[in-house]
Amino acid sequence: MSRNAFLFAVMCLVWGLTWLPLKVGASHVPPVFLAAVRFTLAGGLMLLWAGRDVLAVPRPAWPRLVLTALLVNTGNYTLLFWGATHATTGLAAIVNFATIPIYTLLASRMIEGNRITRRQLAAIALGTVGLALLFATRALGGLSASHGDPLEFWGLVAVALGTVFYCFGAVLSRRIAGSMPTLTLAGWQTLIGGIGLALISLLAEPIGVQQFQALLQWPVWPCVLFLVVGGSLMGFTIYMRLLRDWGAFHAGLYAFISPAIAVVVGMVALNEPFGWTEGAGALLMFGAAAIAIRR
Repeated sequence: MSRNAFLFAVMCLVWGLTWLPLKVGASHVPPVFLAAVRFTLAGGLMLLWAGRDVLAVPRPAWPRLVLTALLVNTGNYTLLFWGATHATTGLAAIVNFATIPIYTLLASRMIEGNRITRRQLAAIALGTVGLALLFATRALGGLSASHGDPLEFWGLVAVALGTVFYCFGAVLSRRIAGSMPTLTLAGWQTLIGGIGLALISLLAEPIGVQQFQALLQWPVWPCVLFLVVGGSLMGFTIYMRLLRDWGAFHAGLYAFISPAIAVVVGMVALNEPFGWTEGAGALLMFGAAAIAIRR
């Protein structure tokens, strides 16, 4: 196995496992508060890592940098962390990862005017059917519904909407991506997004001394540590390397592997159900993503 292949396996494993500490951590502290802690810490560490490049942001790029930070991190992870708290980890991961290629196609069309081909239209249609199948089982409260959480359907909706914010923010970032080092862009987006998450948490969640104390207690601190070091720092670093060495197509194949890991971990560690309807919806969405990211 080559070094990049090994790193790809590590990245898929890490990003597949991040849903477990998200779920466990959010059961002890408010979910948006947990997201704010993760991204504020990760953004600060990225900027420290950037060193002298920390200020290498052209003045005209700042407005778009702030806007994309609010989309990619604040809007996305407010909804994603809240949604994953109520939905099963496996389905949340599938809805998040498998829809990124599809939403990116739509965002590129709306923002950059890129033409959508017939093949890509087929991917969008197939992904929509798969997503509708997943949502239908939750809306109807059938045998596949998990643990009776009344907000599970809305949790999946929140994850899907958060992914839309992420994809639009990512496409908007392309215009400024070449004007600064990648780590500088990611660090500022992560830190600004984390500050935005903190403001939302203060406005919408019960935050006090007890919540901050819980960050230092078991099992919250291992969850935060894994989310920051594994999910943000390790995952981002490996992904940037693979983008450079492999290109976006092969690096993006994590979208098919990480959700499968999340499903298995959720079933084993949290006793989450995963029935044939979920499997059918997931296969349709994975097929759509495969079509969307194909060269």
